[in-house]
Parts: sequence; structure tokens; C-alpha cells
Amino acid sequence: MHDALTRAGRALRVVVLIALALLFLIPFYLLVRNGLATERDITAPDWRFFPHALQWSNLTEVFDDPSLPMGRALLNSTLIAVSTTVGTVVLASLAGYGLARIPYRHANVVFYAILGTLMVPAAVTFVPSFVLVSSLGWISTLRGLVIPTLFSAFACFIFRQYFLGFPKELEDAARVDGLGYWRTYWRIVVPNTRPVFAAVGTIVFIGAWNAFLWPLVIGQDQEAWTVQVALSTFTTAQNLNLHELFVAAAVSIAPLVVVFLLLQRYIVAGVERSGIDD
Repeated sequence: MHDALTRAGRALRVVVLIALALLFLIPFYLLVRNGLATERDITAPDWRFFPHALQWSNLTEVFDDPSLPMGRALLNSTLIAVSTTVGTVVLASLAGYGLARIPYRHANVVFYAILGTLMVPAAVTFVPSFVLVSSLGWISTLRGLVIPTLFSAFACFIFRQYFLGFPKELEDAARVDGLGYWRTYWRIVVPNTRPVFAAVGTIVFIGAWNAFLWPLVIGQDQEAWTVQVALSTFTTAQNLNLHELFVAAAVSIAPLVVVFLLLQRYIVAGVERSGIDD
């Protein structure tokens, strides 16, 4: 009886997981299906799982549309996401290591002050940040889109908590060999903490790629548009091409899917090992 209940419970869990997986995949199915369909197939009252003829020409149509600089937007999003990820990971990891390992009388005060910034709504700092960027002449530039977003209290918190659990014996051995904090960090700590770097990097990359409001305000020239800003033009267009919208949306999320699939195991491993310690 007990074995039967156990098997039934496992079967139920499998069924629930499959159902949830299918629900999760529905948006991706709709993007691909409608992106490779005609306007008539999308708006037809009788729904088909896939249209009779897949319109692969819709892909080239998106990139050939003069009103939608999709190629340039993809390049801008890639440059911004990669620059933001590298800068944030480097700065946050250095700050986290300093707070976790370098003796400092007010280290906890600084740490809690950094955490306090998480409670400040982004709307409060948005206008001052825009005024500062505008006064520096960084409107529609890569500097204006990247530098103001490099600070991340969340990333600093994750790194600090992770480094607190890092074996001190390895660092002590490095000190015996004459390494200071800087070389210990680069030669000992970084090579042995790749999971948390990959986890934080993935989270920052996804956030930078999906950012909309800041790139919309700062990237005022069409040459500075990101993918999200380019997609928003569909909502204000007088004639909406549904198939083009779905293709553009599918193209915009493809890099995120690839990055997530490649690094998903590091996300779980990195966050699991960054438990909250004092």
C-alpha cells in the first residue's frame, strides 16, 4: 500500500511538472508560430497549430524594415548588456570581497548602507540620474547607457555572502607565499568562485538586456536604440504588422534563452552557496 502511494505521488509530481512546463512553453510557441505565419493566419478564426506554409521570409523582413533598425538595436543591446555585466561583476565582487575579508572598523555599517539602497525606489533616483547624465553630455551614448547602471547592491550582497563562506585556509596559504589582498583575490579567490560569478553575471545580463525605461530616455537617437526600445515602436505604429512584431520579439529573446540554458546550473549553485551569514 505504501509503495503504491509513493508511486502515485511520483506520477502526480511528474504530471504537474509536465503541465507547468507546457504552460511555460506556450509563449515561446506563440512567438514562433505567429512569427512564421501571415497576417491572415494570425487573425483567422480557426486556429491551426502551425500554418500550412511557414513564412521564413518574415525573418529577413524584420531586418530589412527601414523604420525598425533591428540589426543596430541588437548590436546596441549586446554592447550594453556585456559592458554592464562585466563592469557590475568586477565592481560588485571587489566590494563584496573587501567587505567580507579586509578588516575595517565600519565594514558592517558600509554593508548595511549598501543594502539600504535596495529600499530606495528607482523612481526617486531616476530624474537626478538623468540630469547628471545630460549635464555630462552622455545622452545617446554608450557611457550614458552603461555607467549609471553599474552599481548593484544586490550583486554586492551576493558576493559578500559568498566570500564569507570561502575557505580562509586558502587565503592564509597565499599570504604565506607573500600575496596581498589584491593578488589573493585574482589568483586564489576568483578561480575558485566561478559559480557565483556566472550566477551574478547571468542575472545582470538578463536585467541589462531587458532594461527599457533608462534606454528609452537616454537613447534618444535611433542609432542608440536597444532591442526593447525598438520593439516598443510597434505599439505606437499606425499600421501594426503582427507577424513582424512576433518575429522581432522572438529574435530579441533568443540571446537570453541561449545564455540561460548555458549557465542555468551556475545560477542555482551560486545562489545556494551564498547563504546569509554574519
